[in-house]
Amino acid sequence: MAQVPVERRGEIQRTTLEVLLKHPEGIRARDAIAAVADRMKLSDYERADYPKSPGVRRFDKLVRFLTIGPVKAGWIIKDKGIWRVTEAGEKALKAHKDPASLFVESNRLYRAWANEQPDDADRQDADSNDIDTETQESAETATLEEAEETAWVEIRDYLANMNPFDFQQLVAGLLKGMGYHVGWVSPPGPDKGTDIIAHSDPLGIEGPRLKVQVKRTPNNRITAENLRACMSTLGDTDVGLFVAAGGFTKDAQKEAREQEKRRITLLDLEGFFDLWVEHYKSIPEEERSLLRLRFVPYLAPNA
Repeated sequence: MAQVPVERRGEIQRTTLEVLLKHPEGIRARDAIAAVADRMKLSDYERADYPKSPGVRRFDKLVRFLTIGPVKAGWIIKDKGIWRVTEAGEKALKAHKDPASLFVESNRLYRAWANEQPDDADRQDADSNDIDTETQESAETATLEEAEETAWVEIRDYLANMNPFDFQQLVAGLLKGMGYHVGWVSPPGPDKGTDIIAHSDPLGIEGPRLKVQVKRTPNNRITAENLRACMSTLGDTDVGLFVAAGGFTKDAQKEAREQEKRRITLLDLEGFFDLWVEHYKSIPEEERSLLRLRFVPYLAPNA
């Protein structure tokens, strides 16, 4: 990255944070990179292809490389291809108006993070290489990041287009894999607010009853009003679980957190999938066949 001076590296980091600031709910990585490119006048070097990836613009790789430091600094969160700015990232933008200063601070915090890691390789990497350089380490990190994004987009689209009843069966299968005994799954048609009923024991004698509502619609966030309607179906000793592919509004999340009379857990698509992977081997074959995964070994960087 010798042709990219410190000032320019800081400009890329700063512009990326500014783009993310306009999307508090998060933005897809590819869209974020495109927005950063639109805001900046790219040099011939930045517009050229990345040598190791013909057809891939170097600037796109630079943005990925240069956000490794801010992630380790706690300024950016990357999760399944969605990038979000944190409160610490907002404070960094205000505290470091000069791009070079911002870049130096992200590198400092990256080194501090690396030095706290138990793996000697992390500490040696921090001592010998800046995270902004096109080292094998940073290249592997960016490549793995892109692979994870591509895989998640395919999985998300598959789930988004799944038959609603099949998605409901997936949730029931996950509960079985987690050790719950599913006593009832709503047949196709109106469910009157409850899609699944499960217990912690086969007879439903011990512990509270788990009542589950499932919404597969990926483009509709569940509101506080929707959540209250779900909670109205819970008895005094019931525990609620709301699974929503489209996620939840901030008001709905706040409503769930502040509940004193009703116990309810919210699970978005990302959270559901994380649990699916964690309990995959325990999920019954019938439900597992609806979302079968292949785990591919991939060279993981130390960072």
